[in-house]
Amino acid sequence: MERRTGKYTKKYVRTWQGALGVLLAGGVLLTGCSGTSTGNTSTADRRGGALPAPGPAAPGGAADRDGAEKPDGLRESAPPDYLSTFALDVDTASYGYARRTLADGGLPEPSTVRPEEFVNSFRQGYRRPDGNGFTVNVDGARAGDGDWSLVRVGLATRAAPARDERPPAALTFVVDISGSMAEEGRLDLVKKSLDLLTDELRDDDSVSLVTFSDEAQTLLPMTRLRDHRGRIRDRVDAMEPTDSTNVEAGVRRGYEEAVDGHVKGANNRVVLLSDALANTGETDADAILERIGSARRDHGITLFGVGVGSDYGDALMERLTDKGDGHTTYIADEEQARKVFVDQLPAHLELTARDAKAQVAFDRKTVEQFRLVGYEDRKVADEDFRDDRVDGGEVGPGHTVTALYAVRLRPGASGHVATATVRWLDPRTRAPHEQRGTVGTDAIDGPLWGGGSKRLQVTAVAAYFAVALRGERLPDAPGLGELASRARKLASATEDDSVRKLATMIGQADRLKGGSEDGGSGEAPEGELD
Repeated sequence: MERRTGKYTKKYVRTWQGALGVLLAGGVLLTGCSGTSTGNTSTADRRGGALPAPGPAAPGGAADRDGAEKPDGLRESAPPDYLSTFALDVDTASYGYARRTLADGGLPEPSTVRPEEFVNSFRQGYRRPDGNGFTVNVDGARAGDGDWSLVRVGLATRAAPARDERPPAALTFVVDISGSMAEEGRLDLVKKSLDLLTDELRDDDSVSLVTFSDEAQTLLPMTRLRDHRGRIRDRVDAMEPTDSTNVEAGVRRGYEEAVDGHVKGANNRVVLLSDALANTGETDADAILERIGSARRDHGITLFGVGVGSDYGDALMERLTDKGDGHTTYIADEEQARKVFVDQLPAHLELTARDAKAQVAFDRKTVEQFRLVGYEDRKVADEDFRDDRVDGGEVGPGHTVTALYAVRLRPGASGHVATATVRWLDPRTRAPHEQRGTVGTDAIDGPLWGGGSKRLQVTAVAAYFAVALRGERLPDAPGLGELASRARKLASATEDDSVRKLATMIGQADRLKGGSEDGGSGEAPEGELD
């Protein structure tokens, strides 16, 4: 299938469209305020049945009128655009790496902070569909005493299947054994992770093992587990760090093994475990993936990345997995390894949606401004929403995705606020499907803090925190000290240990930044904020 543009290709994305991305990740329905969903729609027409766009789009042009900085650190936007389109994402590596960096006493580099991945890291609670596809849930709340609200678009797939109900898996593990992997918490953690996964996989699953340093070699061809778990562990235990990091050689050999050992009817996937500090061979992700493009297109083999190490090549790993139609996570210790390799990976090997995209159409009659948070790298041109040649995201069972928007309503506005539509392709037939939901002013009028949805509050805290780590600010965002306090209260109310750890992270960041910060709000012109 022709791919006219990828997740990172800007050719077809209009520069004036702007917006600070769309924050995808999770939360729970706002009690009594959820939007409605309509029935599932299938169509072979890539452009047919368009969303009711609330007025004509602005012509292309500069991303901002005069380049002047606004009081909240945002740039003034171009003429208003009331559509927001993005590819779905379920990555969590950015949050895991930030947690590791803060625990080590440092602040993460702003370029490594992706707010959608912070929110993706928390339990969601959305209503799930009975079959394949998505539910679309839309809700929100007033952000503070000002005139800004948060609008949350929540997408959920069916529950992950039981261990014995999923299709078999054929996994090719590509393990970095370069010299940098000798550091504690790198190759030793990878070996422990693979031991854990070997226990979780079924007898009818298959694995192969490739290692790479300056060159790549196959330690184990595709092998059915059955009575071979001991053999697999022996190969894993024998891995030792050496030489430089040729990621290209490892990925290329991994895909060759995955194609040679392709198992019909199974979920075939390459799993890259690395600190992604490439220093030998091709180091550009696009060029690396281009050389194995036919394996992805012809055999449907996806790439899952697992990052390790205090010094981590975040940008390369994210780009590789996005271009490889997969996703990425990060592990810093055995607890996180167990969560990924025991609780998540075995259940999420199956895909329920390929090239999934979402489009949110705001109603210009009620909406004066909006800002979407995160997802800068996954923007899709509005006109490409129903072009199935254009890359989207790959989503499996048990996943949720959330888009969080800061929205300013027009004075006295009442009625429809936005319509959200998700479009995806069936992984086997590639038939397109759509589902949509709507939200009105009454569903976003309640207060955020102290409101009925604790999960929406967790989502907001995670989003505000991520944006603050990037040196930016959302309207009505509390300072880090207040965010830490709210996170602690939410951890107690939800009895969720992951929220407690979030509160700890925010407190660490607040101390490193020199104390509590004041909240703030910003002004900007109509439409979508840049």
